Amino acid sequence: MRLGYFSMPLHPLGRTWQDTLREDREAVILADQLGFHDAFIGEHLTDRHENITNSLVFLATLIHDTSSIRLGTGTTNLSQQHPVLVAANSAMFDHLSDGRFILGVSPGALASDAEALGLLDEDRPAIFAEAVDVITAIWEGEAPYDIRSPGGRFHVSTARTMDEKLGVGFIGKPLQQPRPEIVGTVVAPFSKGVVAMGSKDFHPLSANFLLPQWVATHWPKYVEGKESVGASADVADWRVARTVFVADTHEQAVEYAKSSSDSPYRFYYQQMLTKMRKLGRLNLFKADQAADDDSITIDTLLDELVIAGTAEEVAEQVVAFHDEVGPFGELVYAGLDWVDPTLARRSMELMATEVMPAVDKATADREVAGAAS
Repeated sequence: MRLGYFSMPLHPLGRTWQDTLREDREAVILADQLGFHDAFIGEHLTDRHENITNSLVFLATLIHDTSSIRLGTGTTNLSQQHPVLVAANSAMFDHLSDGRFILGVSPGALASDAEALGLLDEDRPAIFAEAVDVITAIWEGEAPYDIRSPGGRFHVSTARTMDEKLGVGFIGKPLQQPRPEIVGTVVAPFSKGVVAMGSKDFHPLSANFLLPQWVATHWPKYVEGKESVGASADVADWRVARTVFVADTHEQAVEYAKSSSDSPYRFYYQQMLTKMRKLGRLNLFKADQAADDDSITIDTLLDELVIAGTAEEVAEQVVAFHDEVGPFGELVYAGLDWVDPTLARRSMELMATEVMPAVDKATADREVAGAAS
């Protein structure tokens, strides 16, 4: 199983923007040194706690400070940029990074971003769907282009101005052919969007704040999408994010991940709880949809959604989660604010050097036992 990294990121107030950006860079550099397969970085324009406004710009600063980790937007919010810009800038990034680029995409969920851009009353999922088709068509096609999105929102052409001798009218193609990997974050249980991902050969990344029973609904939907176009789904293409903290002692893990008032995990899930309550989406946190909203508390979220303990304890919890949701190709470690840099770094180190080898051994042993029975 691969190990990946994902960060929104989410920082408490009181820290300087420069300081948090430096920390976020250090986390990806450490992930590279530890052998993480990829790193996805989120973006928002109008959230005081989320400090990265353009994930592609941020990731560009990491190209020459990392060596092997793949760099993914997590996500590029497609309702907020013209698809020509996304296609051209992503292609350039792919060349700059020697083909280490992953295009993570979503419509863009933050309402205040949409309002600031004059998009609050627009159908952002529809914009997203049309933009994706345009981006892939640009990468697949040739100038002078005549690309019209299915809903008619976008028309891309350079026919009137193309000059082949001058080299004008061409949009650059990415280094990876036929295109870079495209990944979509999946949040909703029984997501229809993940069906579309399967039909387009995009790869799903299940969000870290979903209960295991909702994560488990994503894979059948992806298989459905693959089968709709006569293709087979490969579990290696499914990424699942989890919120994890690993420490040298059980007591230290519980304190930092759950009980301390300064816990970055408590801060993160308090933010998520408040946002989802405001959006009317507390159902994401309910195993029983009939449960009262007041039953969802910060402590219940921490107990249900944070995997914490020693390396041995975390490996056992990851294996149990794997058994519940089914096989997947990559466990994506959710990066949070480094309230204590020493503990945060140590957690990533233990995750890479002790937890994942133990998880791989346990799952391999079970496969062997299952084949023999």
